[in-house]
Amino acid sequence: MTTADSRAERAARARVAATRIEAEGVDGVVLGWVDNAGVGRVKAVPVRQLEHAAAWGVGASPCFDHFLVDDGMAPGGGPLGDLRLVPDLAALTRLAAQPGWAWAPVDRYAQDGTPHPGCQRLFARRMVEAVEQRGLSVRAGIEVEWVVNGGGEGPAYGMRRLIGSSDYLRDVLRALHEQHLDVLQLHPEYTTGQFEVSVAAAGPLRAADDALLVRHTVQAVSARHGLDASFAPAVAPGGVGNGAHLHLSLWRDGHNLGHGGLGPHGLTREAEAFLAGVLAELPALLALGAPSVASYLRLVPGRWSGPYRCWGLENREAALRLITGSTGEQANAEVKCFDGAANPYLAVGGVLAAGLAGLDGALRLPPEVPDDPTGSTAVERLPDSLDQAVKAFRGSEVLRAALGEELHAAVLAVREAEIALFAGRTDEEIIDATRRRY
Repeated sequence: MTTADSRAERAARARVAATRIEAEGVDGVVLGWVDNAGVGRVKAVPVRQLEHAAAWGVGASPCFDHFLVDDGMAPGGGPLGDLRLVPDLAALTRLAAQPGWAWAPVDRYAQDGTPHPGCQRLFARRMVEAVEQRGLSVRAGIEVEWVVNGGGEGPAYGMRRLIGSSDYLRDVLRALHEQHLDVLQLHPEYTTGQFEVSVAAAGPLRAADDALLVRHTVQAVSARHGLDASFAPAVAPGGVGNGAHLHLSLWRDGHNLGHGGLGPHGLTREAEAFLAGVLAELPALLALGAPSVASYLRLVPGRWSGPYRCWGLENREAALRLITGSTGEQANAEVKCFDGAANPYLAVGGVLAAGLAGLDGALRLPPEVPDDPTGSTAVERLPDSLDQAVKAFRGSEVLRAALGEELHAAVLAVREAEIALFAGRTDEEIIDATRRRY
């Protein structure tokens, strides 16, 4: 970002990309990022301005680092300063459900071209690079759950509900396919109007980008069908909310380290240490992966939301579910306690940081919980409020060091401000205030 050559190279790539997508009927390009409250924010440029945007960036205030879910601002935000939004052209995608538009995620830089220390996507990129420096790689995928009004009555996972929404879901599949997203599954979920889509695993940064692109696409298709899609963690008092389960596997030299080893259920020692690091940091990671006051209306026992700080083979009530798969290469772990309010870059980057700490400490997993832990006093609960998660986050040296002081402080400020914002509100009031923000 700092040299004339890199700026010229970006401009040249953008010039080619703009010519291509303009020929495909694109008029404008959405430049997207996600703030620390988990809300997607955007600016847009005409397609003929993409070259300039790629070379010089588009201005945006750093105050977005302190935005809250209600568009208020936590202490530390203000009117001063400016950043540059630089689109990642490798992820540029024509939006199938928004004719005339394309989308690209952005990295954020200071005016002098240095990386903005508060950029969540650059944080995730740093963690990916830290993994790669060890000769390792991670493949990841984020399941996307959502609820739509008028999404059809019928039993959970039922054909009746699929039939009632078949035209809508067909258009979701078509749009995702046109955007070159490899859909693995699409099905009705538990609660009325709830659906889930899974796309193929990718590198962690790409997985976070894909999760955003899936959500944008679902929202656009829903709007065209007169529906309102919500990815919020809680959509009805006492009901099942929307998760954003993170699947990941650790690889070395083309081999999945989740099988063929001497650890539990065939884990190699590296994979076990990585997962043990994630489990050790889970209370603090909730401040990144379950970041809303509303998250804790979902994260309760008996709903398979992963509210227990334990792991188990195919245990859907455990926060960390081990999946061996039908073949060894499919082995992965699922972090079940994350939800749709999470900034995916913070969630992915935080998990990678925790896993690396587990590798550094050669950690081992605690004993497996093979049974349903619901109601058990012997199995530790994860934090049951954002306040408790924030206390763990504040005390985590692993996440503080990985995020850096500026990003860590901004996340902390937003979490504390939202705790104060929703203090004393009923569950219904919290849901009403957050349901249409995600």
